[in-house]
Amino acid sequence: MEKYGFYERVFDVVRLIPHGRVTTYGAIANFLGSKGSSRMVGWAMNQSHGMVPEIPAHRVVNRIGLLTGKAHFSGISEMQKKLESEGIQVENNQIQNFNDVFWDPIFLDYH
Repeated sequence: MEKYGFYERVFDVVRLIPHGRVTTYGAIANFLGSKGSSRMVGWAMNQSHGMVPEIPAHRVVNRIGLLTGKAHFSGISEMQKKLESEGIQVENNQIQNFNDVFWDPIFLDYH
């Protein structure tokens, strides 16, 4: 699969994540038919900052709700601040009530 095309598809899915919700690298990879490509989703998120239209990379976390991508934001607490501004509670770099705010793209009719 061409890397650029994969990244664009990841960006398209991330732009669909609703305000106040999060998803995981793995859920995006699974949705795109590349179940084992969650790391590539992470690499795409690292490249997404500053793109127009904006890509809400702060809404993508690891499978247990950890803010593993926070180091790739301009400030170490920027990812958490963005999530909290959307009503998502974060403690010790982990989303609280993760199951309640988790959004699974698999339920989209996107393909």
